[in-house]
Amino acid sequence: MRAISRPIARSQWRTPSRSISSSRTFSFYASSSSSSSSSSSTPFGVPESSPLSPPSSPPSSHTHFGSQTVLSSEKAGLVGEVFSSVAPSYDVMNDVMSLGLHRLWKDHLVSQLSLPSTLSSLMSSNPSPTAPLFRHLDVAGGTGDVSFRSLNAMHAALGTSPRSPPLDPPTSTVTVCDINPDMLRVGEERAMELYGPANVERMSDREGLSSPRLSSSKPLSFWEGDAECLPFDSCTFDLYTITFGLRNVTDPFRALESAYDKLRPGSRIVVMEFSMPPNPIVRAGYDLYSEAIPPLGKAVADDEASYRYLVESIRAWYSPEELKGKMEEAGFVGVTVESLNMGVVCIHSGWKL
Repeated sequence: MRAISRPIARSQWRTPSRSISSSRTFSFYASSSSSSSSSSSTPFGVPESSPLSPPSSPPSSHTHFGSQTVLSSEKAGLVGEVFSSVAPSYDVMNDVMSLGLHRLWKDHLVSQLSLPSTLSSLMSSNPSPTAPLFRHLDVAGGTGDVSFRSLNAMHAALGTSPRSPPLDPPTSTVTVCDINPDMLRVGEERAMELYGPANVERMSDREGLSSPRLSSSKPLSFWEGDAECLPFDSCTFDLYTITFGLRNVTDPFRALESAYDKLRPGSRIVVMEFSMPPNPIVRAGYDLYSEAIPPLGKAVADDEASYRYLVESIRAWYSPEELKGKMEEAGFVGVTVESLNMGVVCIHSGWKL
């Protein structure tokens, strides 16, 4: 833990007051992505709901798995099977799900994190730090899409090369946490190619340690962990992101509570998720495209079942206002909602005061 003036960081983030809440729209001039598609039963043997009607709320001992209702104790294993299956072709999956727009959405998300100005402020007030000044936790970030963008933005702000030997300590760090080791291994391989072993702490680097601790020597680290019970100390991170991952968690509210616990006061949470477009015409096109995604998954990745789950999970997900309410219930304030591509994707941002 390090000594740092939290009011400076809070001021730099321009943390909203408790009474502020807003919504705005951003468009890349295209609509995309997915909703539900179903047949009479799934490969998991559980009856499905109608493809054009969202499933009803499950009882407390159950939860949604796409359009199905399953025991809460079973969902993590079922989701794990999905992502272990798609891990080798995760980029292909994202391209199929979003018509390639996920790359623009993630670029936009990272551009909204104010990383250059935040790091500049922290460096000005702490010219000789003894620990990283800024820690970013990217949950459900297995393959590193958002983490790598964040790390590159930090290097650009500091004028350093991503492959250069790290400072001691690094000015900022990015921690990738995911419940699925197959996804993490894909991310580790990419990170080693991009940044080199001097800058990357892999899961295997901590094997044999009785009490593994968060690294303060390497800018990028990979951790296996459950979003509902993150394996880190309280009040550790300055930024929490989760991109297209919260809807796959068994209990999203517990994940939000865990996020709140791991963030320092004055820090920010950013959630990007698919959503159902509010416009009925756009929604009809969205439904139509969603019906084509499972067959596309079969064609490009020989995996129809995983793609079927992914599109159905969007229909079972919260509305933007419902998710905003859940974030506020978990303790976050000043929660805002930004709609992308006519509501196909939403970015929720909030603060821990």
